[in-house]
Amino acid sequence: MPLVRINLSKDASQEVVSAVSETVYEAMIGVANVPEDDKFQIISRHAQDELVYPANGYLGVSYTPGIVFIQVTWNAGRSIDVKKAFFKAVAEGIHAKAGVRKEDIWISLVDVVKENWSFGNGEMQYAPKE
Repeated sequence: MPLVRINLSKDASQEVVSAVSETVYEAMIGVANVPEDDKFQIISRHAQDELVYPANGYLGVSYTPGIVFIQVTWNAGRSIDVKKAFFKAVAEGIHAKAGVRKEDIWISLVDVVKENWSFGNGEMQYAPKE
């Protein structure tokens, strides 16, 4: 049920785009217990002036124009340990597969309740049982 939004530079190679997409999906299955085939992603490429980040860094992390923003909306309920492991798996995986700096892998998780999803047909597939 996750929806992943990936925002990166228009200059990113297809190798980088594929590595980000596949690594996030693999981490969702392997770390966050997401069912296989539950791969919904929106990948957007942007001009340099459309990816805004602090030039002086933030919280001791410095960024480059190669920054990759990843936002995952998924069901609430995962532990802090699972979320930490997910962050680590994504950053290390993308770095290993495509050479993107781990510092440039910026991730946000959005927890929602299950009934906030419709997977088509105008239905609430995870509606509460009455």
